[in-house]
Amino acid sequence: MGIAVSYHDTVTKLQGLDGTGAGPFDRLAWFELLETGDIRPLIALAERGGEQLALPLQHQPAGLASLANWFSFTWRPLGQNTDLLTALARDLRSRTHRIDMAPLPAEDGSTAALERAFREAGWWVWRTQCDENHVLPVAGRSFADYWAQRPGKMRTTLKRKAKKVDVDILDRFDETAWRDYQSVYAESWKPAEERADILEQFARAEGAAGRLRLGIARADGVPVAAQFWTVENGTAYIHKLAHVEAAKPLSAGTTLSAALFEQVIDTDKVDLVDFGTGTDAYKRDWMEANRPRYRLTCLDWRQPRAWPAAAKAWARHLAPHNRPS
Repeated sequence: MGIAVSYHDTVTKLQGLDGTGAGPFDRLAWFELLETGDIRPLIALAERGGEQLALPLQHQPAGLASLANWFSFTWRPLGQNTDLLTALARDLRSRTHRIDMAPLPAEDGSTAALERAFREAGWWVWRTQCDENHVLPVAGRSFADYWAQRPGKMRTTLKRKAKKVDVDILDRFDETAWRDYQSVYAESWKPAEERADILEQFARAEGAAGRLRLGIARADGVPVAAQFWTVENGTAYIHKLAHVEAAKPLSAGTTLSAALFEQVIDTDKVDLVDFGTGTDAYKRDWMEANRPRYRLTCLDWRQPRAWPAAAKAWARHLAPHNRPS
């Protein structure tokens, strides 16, 4: 039986491909949120005998790219059949001269599978690390066990400052709590949120599903720190955290983080805490492992439009600091 390849300009074709075990960024609902923005999706779909594999992509000026945004922890194929993936990679040469895919995880085999399939399909493929992902394997510990292994400075800070703030953790979306989150974020060190509407819609959906863990710390009734987590399939995802810069001496962020870690470890019984992407040094104090996130740049050397980018990529690859010693 042959493999059928098709292309679609709406994410609705992903229905049924976000099966059990999928993370928050593998679900149809997530891609539907992205589609509400200034994005032109291209869903590349391969099928054979009732089995499907999809690559959720989007049009970019330079070619095609992953259907993802700043908020995505990962992006990967929806499906695992290597024959379907290779067939899709081969057929995509008729659609574009360039495909950029990121942020790709390596621990589940996604990066290796994509790199192998696109090479076999005749693309030139460059892999570079584009980010990193700090995680905590809980390994059966209680929160008390975990906390006893944190740096002494963190433990001392919590002991001295914990009583200075009151902490609430909600597992549902609450309008007042979300306004508190927004007010904290607005007074924090962080830049204005890009597409804050997507974030709110995501929080509402996660709250309705019981996956939301929204933490607010208040000093004298005033919100001074806020964090947005979700929990599913044995993993806690830390999406957003912020504290009011003027309230930094209270260490409310540390107190709130500790409360949320205790919640997900002792009550939700997660196996892993995922701190998302970013090289922030403070994450190393809370996490115990670091996983790379990769970008694959795939160029079809048969098409002249790909040659300038290919020349630059080869020049970087052959630069002295990239040569084996």
